[in-house]
Amino acid sequence: MYLDGNQYRMIVESSPNMLWRSDSEGKCDYFNTRWLEFTGKTMEQEIGIGWATGVHPDDLEKCLKIYTEAFAKRESFTMDYRLKRYDGEWRWINDRGVAYYDDDKVFQGFIGSCMDITEQVNCELWKDMAQHDGLTGIFNRQYFEQLARVEFDNCKKEKSSLCIVMIDINHFKFINDHYGHQFGDEVIKAFAKILSENIRKTDLLGRYGGDEFILMLPNTDYEVAENLMIRIDSLLQAPILLKNDKKILISFCCGISKITEDDKMESLISKADKAMYQCKKETALKENHSIRMGAI
Repeated sequence: MYLDGNQYRMIVESSPNMLWRSDSEGKCDYFNTRWLEFTGKTMEQEIGIGWATGVHPDDLEKCLKIYTEAFAKRESFTMDYRLKRYDGEWRWINDRGVAYYDDDKVFQGFIGSCMDITEQVNCELWKDMAQHDGLTGIFNRQYFEQLARVEFDNCKKEKSSLCIVMIDINHFKFINDHYGHQFGDEVIKAFAKILSENIRKTDLLGRYGGDEFILMLPNTDYEVAENLMIRIDSLLQAPILLKNDKKILISFCCGISKITEDDKMESLISKADKAMYQCKKETALKENHSIRMGAI
């Protein structure tokens, strides 16, 4: 059974999705009722490249790049961007486009279908906020502990090695008091970046609070954990360039604990924490050492 033009038009206009079409030159020549109701604009305002005026300025360049590259290659695409609704609210849109051809297989342009995914995007943002530290992007303490407990139980079950490392930036209070909290935030972010870039995918890194960080290293004995921290220390021998174009030398203390048969996760963390504070006491007596490690 074939559909005539009126039947196709009825289906398109009744679609719950926002639909658009572009011609063989890439300019849009049609938007369905659902799209026009969403934007509150007329067909005349949207055709050509008029639709682009409704795209969020921060998303427009990326949006046009994806579209023009896919158009040139006649490849399907999908992209997410913010589009202004009729009431002025920016809504996240998932836009999928495909090339279409006539009966003689001659390229005619693209057809696209859009859905409002704002709620899904917000859910992902809330989920990310619940799992990651807002300043550094690494796991926050609560989510780290959730993941670490699973890993700890697996190591116990398999009787494999595991180490916890507690890490604290030296003289961080001095940095905050003399250079300001914004500068201190940049130091924390730079340090977290160095840590995250020098651990394995199987390792867990979290911000434990303030300038303290925690590492869980599965299938790792003490010597390997110690060598990791020595390597990270070597990366801090030269000043770090911060976002504000200032440079600073960062040093740290750490404590390493290795799992034993009798350990619970809390006791393993506690041992690493005590070792770290012992390290800080020793470092205070010998300021020219950028790093010392305690081990229990």
